[in-house]
Amino acid sequence: MRHISVGAVTIGEDSSLALIAGPCVIEDAEECFGIASHLKSLSQRLGIPFIFKASYDKANRTSAASYRGPGLEKGLEILSAIRDKLSIPVLTDVHCRFDVEAVARAVDVVQIPAFLCRQTDLVQAVAEKAQVVNVKKGQFLSPWEMKNVIEKIEAAGNRSIVITERGTSFGYNCLVSDMRAIPIMQSYGYPVIFDATHSVQRPGGLGHASGGDREFVSCLALAAVAAGCDGLFLEVHPEPGRALSDASSMLPLEELPELLEKAQAIRRIVRSRISAETEA
Repeated sequence: MRHISVGAVTIGEDSSLALIAGPCVIEDAEECFGIASHLKSLSQRLGIPFIFKASYDKANRTSAASYRGPGLEKGLEILSAIRDKLSIPVLTDVHCRFDVEAVARAVDVVQIPAFLCRQTDLVQAVAEKAQVVNVKKGQFLSPWEMKNVIEKIEAAGNRSIVITERGTSFGYNCLVSDMRAIPIMQSYGYPVIFDATHSVQRPGGLGHASGGDREFVSCLALAAVAAGCDGLFLEVHPEPGRALSDASSMLPLEELPELLEKAQAIRRIVRSRISAETEA
């Protein structure tokens, strides 16, 4: 498997379990800085490679009245400042190919949202400009169909690719996580991250917004680590109940340390078993 470097962070089979974490969307610059700083300290204490994430614009909201974020200019200013002042790599998603160049200058990883992973123009624009591409598997795609998406990125000249699994549509307003997707997509040669918070979403489940089953985040995250994922993607918030986006699926910051410690323990068991089988 190819190892992907994002600043000082390395993601891949032989590396430590990576963490991509942060709030769903930038709500307030000061709070965003606070979350990023807290996550940096926690990841350093636990020895976890860390990439901060937050969205400057959530263009795929269920309702036109929903909060979308501070927008391109202000949002990238905040993300760039977090990257520079805290010396941590930063990820954000892009929904429009006209934003790609500015986004690629401001952050280390440009994310292609699940809903847009088959939009060829966007995929190729991101591949051409981004240092590292994180592409989320669409809820409507099988893991083997993601090979086509990867080939589009490679054809545009970019091989710094991370794939993120985030559940598959299972009837109306429900997702199911098939852990087979992790080794299947790893077989294409790139690291696979598991997005535990979006995997518990109930898309459009509240009618005017998406719902979610936060109580299953840890269960799915630990199952994915046992299945061999290379990192976890977790949206976190000091008080998810008052969050302006994904309030039902984000993990409270206070619950993150315990989850990460359990994940690291499982990762050590998985890696030691693989090492023993390799030596045998």
